[in-house]
Amino acid sequence: MSEFTISENLLDNLSTGIILLDYKLRIQYANHTAQAFFERSLNLLINSPIHQIVATSSLDFARFKNFTQYGEVFSDSEVQFKFTDGRYSQADVSITNIAENGKYQLLIEIRLVEQQKKISQENHQWAQQRAARELVRGLAHEIKNPLGGIRGAAQLLSKQLVSADLIEFTSIIIDQSDRLTNLVDRLLGPNLRPNFESHNIHKVLEKVCALVDLDLSHNVAITRDYDPSIPDVYIDQDMMQQATLNIVRNSLQALSEHPEIPGKIRIVTRIERQVIVHGACFPLCAKIQVIDNGPGIPTELQNTLFYPMVTSKKDGSGLGLSISQTLIGHHRGKIEVESWQGRTAFTIYLPIDKKEIQK
Repeated sequence: MSEFTISENLLDNLSTGIILLDYKLRIQYANHTAQAFFERSLNLLINSPIHQIVATSSLDFARFKNFTQYGEVFSDSEVQFKFTDGRYSQADVSITNIAENGKYQLLIEIRLVEQQKKISQENHQWAQQRAARELVRGLAHEIKNPLGGIRGAAQLLSKQLVSADLIEFTSIIIDQSDRLTNLVDRLLGPNLRPNFESHNIHKVLEKVCALVDLDLSHNVAITRDYDPSIPDVYIDQDMMQQATLNIVRNSLQALSEHPEIPGKIRIVTRIERQVIVHGACFPLCAKIQVIDNGPGIPTELQNTLFYPMVTSKKDGSGLGLSISQTLIGHHRGKIEVESWQGRTAFTIYLPIDKKEIQK
C-alpha cells in the first residue's frame, strides 16, 4: 500500500472535513466528511469553484489567497454557510495557506457545530417516538376487541328487526365500527414481514415520481438529482416506495395550501459515510432527500412530527410520516427533517453493507 493511499485512508476516517483549494479557489481534494458536508461526491467536487457550492459565507475565501506567510493558520468559530442548493449549515473553520511542489493552496478544515448534541437529541427523540408508537399500538389492540363485538352484535340485531328505520340505525353502527377499525389498522401500520432484496433505489424513486405525475390535482414541479454511483440497496421495494411516497405527498399537501408559491420538489440521492443511526455507526449509507420550497414546518411541531396523529395540514390524518418512519425503521434506517421558511428537507438514511455490495 502506497503512502498516498495510507494518507487518503487516514483523511477519509477523520470526523473533520478536509478540503484543498488551488489558487483559483477550485476544489482539488475533499475527504469523506467534507463530501458529506457539501452533499456531493468527490467526482462532483473536483475542480469545482468553491463559490459554485457555497453561495454565501461569513468567510471570504478569496482574501486568504493573499496570505504573505505560508503556513499561517486562520480560525473562526460558528461560521455560517449558505449553499447554492438552499441548505444552511454552521461549522468551525480553520484555513492554512500551504505550498507544495511550488503550488500555493488553501487547506480548509471544517468541524460541524454541536454534532454530538444533535446525536444525543436524535436518540432522545427516537426513544420518545418509539414509546409513543408502543402506546398507540397497545391502545389500538384494546379498541379493536370491543369494536368487533359491537359490530357483531349490530349485525345480529339487524336480522331480528323488522322496521326499516331501526335497521338503518344498526347499519350506521356497523359502518362506523368499520371506519374505526380501518383507522386503528392504519395506526398499527403495516403488519407484513419485509421482503428484502437488492434493488436500485432510483428505480423505486422513479415509481414514486410516476405515481405523483398521475395526480392532476397539483402543478408542483418535481426534479431529480441522482448520484448514479450508489450501489444496489437491500430493501423491501414496496415498503420503500410507500415510505417515500408518503413524504412526497406530505410536501405536496404543504405546497397545495399555499398556491401563491410556485411549488417545487427536488429528490436528491447521495452516498453518506460514517452515519450514526440510533446509536450505531454505519460506514456507508444511501441518502435520499425530498426537498420542497414550501412555508416550512411550524417550530412547535418539528420535535413531534413523526408521532401518530400529529399534523399541521387542514385535511391531514397525521399518519403518513409516522408510517414512513416505521417502514424505514424496518430497514435499520432513519428519517431526519430540517425546516425553515422556503425550504423543508426530509432525509432518509439507508445503511449499505459491504457484503451486500459484493453480491
